[in-house]
Amino acid sequence: MGLFPKMPKSFDELKGFVSEVFSGWSLDASMEEVHELLGEFTWKHLAAAAGAFFVAAAIFLVSFFGGDSNPGTVADRDLPIYLKVRSGMNARDIGEELQRRGIVSSKYKFWLMAKLNGYESRFIAGSYALRAGMDVQEVLDKLVQGESSECKVVIPEGFTVHDIAKRLSEEGLVEEEEFLEKARRFAPYDYIEAPDEAMYYAEGFLFPATYTLQPDATPEEILNLMADTFDQRLTSSMRRRAKEMKLSIYELVILASLVEKEARYEEDRPMIAQVFFKRLELGMPLQSDASLQYLMDAPKEDVSISDTKIDSPYNTYQNAGLPPGPVASPGTDSIEAVLYPADTDYLYFVADRDGHNHYTHNYADHLQVVEQVR
Repeated sequence: MGLFPKMPKSFDELKGFVSEVFSGWSLDASMEEVHELLGEFTWKHLAAAAGAFFVAAAIFLVSFFGGDSNPGTVADRDLPIYLKVRSGMNARDIGEELQRRGIVSSKYKFWLMAKLNGYESRFIAGSYALRAGMDVQEVLDKLVQGESSECKVVIPEGFTVHDIAKRLSEEGLVEEEEFLEKARRFAPYDYIEAPDEAMYYAEGFLFPATYTLQPDATPEEILNLMADTFDQRLTSSMRRRAKEMKLSIYELVILASLVEKEARYEEDRPMIAQVFFKRLELGMPLQSDASLQYLMDAPKEDVSISDTKIDSPYNTYQNAGLPPGPVASPGTDSIEAVLYPADTDYLYFVADRDGHNHYTHNYADHLQVVEQVR
């Protein structure tokens, strides 16, 4: 079988093929792209398919196509790039994603070779481990032979539901918005006592870990896996300790998520937890920047005075007590810090530019420290 088993063999077939080329794309390829495509054909092919007409058509293609091609994302050629092919995706959809992620250099070449090989209706849904700069024919062979593979995804401590959705989407496993919608009211365990004000019921209960996911895993299956992992990691001794402290699991996770986002270094976790407990005891607002950052589209190095006035139940500057839900997925260390806070009596803390926190007992001293470290 030749490289192009579906090569047009008659004048009528050729006319139909060229017509498809013109109608199949928005025709925004560059001159370089077109020359690359034409380089795939030999004069033998051209002669077998009414060469004169094809050459004329090629000249039309070169003159008709305009604009620069998008070379896609440059990636490490040694690292796997996971691409999820969903049922119903066509060569154009797949080609655009392949080029965007730097797997192939030309979506047009991918589309054209798929058509010529008769592969358009033969793509097998699944998650594929590919790499940057692959040969188009090699990619096509994998997609039509179904050489899919499991996908390992790392979810770090402190990731929010938004972060998780973005990471899974980047790995080609889910549609970001679909995952977020499923997470919004996802509460598989009774201890997830999220009020209506909580942005995502699942927030905080998707355990940070490295997951090996099946290529056809659905958002619901991934959510259940992560929530089940949290339930397993929350040991019976942790649950007993929370009960002794008169903390519900939901309150425990809220506090642990704040600690997770506020602490860069291990030694700070129990200290920050102590400050939060002391403020709750005195009825003081927690004034956690982490709760404000949760409301923002992107993290800020320092929150502003105007940020502290945001109208939201998550604003712990304006509202006493805990926010309506966790603000991230806490790791085991942050959960342990809440269960076993430091034996200190601080009321304030502020981080320096290296992320180390400084603690004080009163507001006047706190302001002095802020001046020194910021």
